[in-house]
Amino acid sequence: MNTLLRSVLLALLAAALPFAARAQSKVGTTAAQFLGIGVGPRAVAMGGAYVAMGDDASAMYWNPGALSRIGHSQVVASHTGWLVDTDLNWVGLTLALDASNAIGISLTQLDYGEEEVRTVVMPEGTGARWTAQDLAFTISYARSLTDRFSIGGSFKYITQQIWNESASTIAFDVGLMFTTPFDGLRLGASLSNFGGDMQLDGKDLTQRIDLDPDNAGNNETIVADLKTDSWELPLFFRAGVSYDMLRDDLFRFTVSADAIRPNDNDEHVNIGGEFGYRGVFFVRAGYKSLFLDDSQEGLTAGIGLHYPLFGSTAAAIDYTYQEFGLFDGVQTITLSVDF
Repeated sequence: MNTLLRSVLLALLAAALPFAARAQSKVGTTAAQFLGIGVGPRAVAMGGAYVAMGDDASAMYWNPGALSRIGHSQVVASHTGWLVDTDLNWVGLTLALDASNAIGISLTQLDYGEEEVRTVVMPEGTGARWTAQDLAFTISYARSLTDRFSIGGSFKYITQQIWNESASTIAFDVGLMFTTPFDGLRLGASLSNFGGDMQLDGKDLTQRIDLDPDNAGNNETIVADLKTDSWELPLFFRAGVSYDMLRDDLFRFTVSADAIRPNDNDEHVNIGGEFGYRGVFFVRAGYKSLFLDDSQEGLTAGIGLHYPLFGSTAAAIDYTYQEFGLFDGVQTITLSVDF
């Protein structure tokens, strides 16, 4: 068991080293930035410090290795009024196959809305409208190898579309969760979005050109396809710890912290905490992007109400708020059902 744990940790670190060793800043040099928007009411309200917790369907995003630790099936749907009038929607479903195995599927959509198509010739609009959206479809699997250690992975199909152009690729996540012998102390690590590059293509990139405009007699309408640059995906290496400082029949108080090393920004730390009463009412708070210069992210907070329905079935509604500096605060409403 110890040999396996060391092997998995070394594999995660080896995958992270190629981008960890780069000295130059790569801020803003990756595509599919929506992959860095956190999901799940608990995780977001706790400042994104969730890689060592992950006991709900959002583990598919933060740490797929935690899925088999949930212990039940769950469906979650959330809506976020994201920045500059965009909308982030996320739906996730996890199924507990047995005491050791779990699978999950999720869909993330960032909808940019639609606007009037304007040109130099027709600045007031052509009558057409353009749209844009980002999508990520994820399939996850996790297995508890022992009562303390679990490992999992995800396959992702990622696509971005703006008007008539689109780009797509596939990527993989891997994660692990370890419940230590110290009561209430958990460790987690994950590597997210290891995959191909994104390159836009579409009919608007097909143009007619004149290869020799200075001379007459040649074909002036040769069809050419403009080639756009390809861009890497935002790769995240996360390692974290969570600890139940208080846990009894009435109260639960959990704190957590994650260290994040992305390939398109500097290293930073997220911290958070959750207070629960009778497993029914929850208050959460956190802080994102500690030690990251010029970050607009910061305070996060949220509340949740979970209500038993019948048998092992329960429903929940959660509200989350995120501070975003120069932008308006971001609010999320989430509905979920455990079964």
